[in-house]
Amino acid sequence: MAYSAIVKPSDYFNTKLYTGNGSTQSITGVGFQPDMVWTKSRGNDNNHNIYDAVRGATKRVFTNSNSAESTVSTTLTSFDSDGFSLGSQDNVNANGITMASWNWKGNGAGSANTDGTLNSTVSVNTTAGFSVVKYTGNGNNTTVGHGLGTAPGMVIIKRLNSTGAWPVWHSKPASINEIVELNSTGAQQSGSSYFNNSATTSSVFPLGTSGDVNASGGTYIAYCFAEKKGYSRISFYTGDGNANGPFIYTGFKPAFFITKRTDAGAGWQMYDSKRDVDNPADHRLQAQSSAVELVGDANTDIDFLSNGFNLRNGDSDSNASGGTYIYIAFAEEPLVANSGTDGVPATAR
Repeated sequence: MAYSAIVKPSDYFNTKLYTGNGSTQSITGVGFQPDMVWTKSRGNDNNHNIYDAVRGATKRVFTNSNSAESTVSTTLTSFDSDGFSLGSQDNVNANGITMASWNWKGNGAGSANTDGTLNSTVSVNTTAGFSVVKYTGNGNNTTVGHGLGTAPGMVIIKRLNSTGAWPVWHSKPASINEIVELNSTGAQQSGSSYFNNSATTSSVFPLGTSGDVNASGGTYIAYCFAEKKGYSRISFYTGDGNANGPFIYTGFKPAFFITKRTDAGAGWQMYDSKRDVDNPADHRLQAQSSAVELVGDANTDIDFLSNGFNLRNGDSDSNASGGTYIYIAFAEEPLVANSGTDGVPATAR
């Protein structure tokens, strides 16, 4: 039984939907002050935006682009006690357009970390296994402290002061020598120059010499995730190509799920329980694409269950026969919370 010490996952991760007004507004109902906010317009062909408290409000990067960080005063203007505030910029607040935001709790603007060869600034939530890490590269094989106290299973990096891809290291099933890119549909590729043929540890993640992760004088942001029982799952599955596809056990009812095929080209598929309150989940966004939300395509259906998810399609993006897929998922409810006799089982949808 997947007991979890995290009774209420929405204290650490929450999806918040809202409608833009083309002016200014404060988005409330997140349930905490977020330290990373990822937004996407559902009805417009606009960029995915990521903001975090370490870099500060108004500073954005796009997951679907290799462009450098930009500072725009009319985007996300503040991180608030129960959400965030917005200016009039269309990417985050187009008038009348529905928007999705995914929010994670760290620990504010962060503090100095000297665990690695390179010093870093880290905003970390060890309970939820999440940290935001900012560092400056040196061009040599090196390490950076992440603050989690346990080895992360997924690390996403973006160069800020120049163009560069989004290398993603994932612990399963690939070797430590392979990466995929968040801004690309490409299959996995050699990661030796990205993560130096080394694994993450309880205190640091390794870096190679690629300019995408460690150019001398380059500035970078990294988002690190460690698996927590009953709250998050960082793993993989093999597709079977059937319309009634494989069941994937997570140990919780999913709130958010993102997956990527690694053995062939495919997009990053994003689902959540707020855009789809009933099964099947058929509202899909893709991290590497600015395209509008895809709705009602049976070829992309999945079911969110009390203890995992079930692929309900044979589409190559998420369930090709023999295809290998990495994923990360976060909980709406743990299957059983509070290790002991007072745990309350999650219910099916």
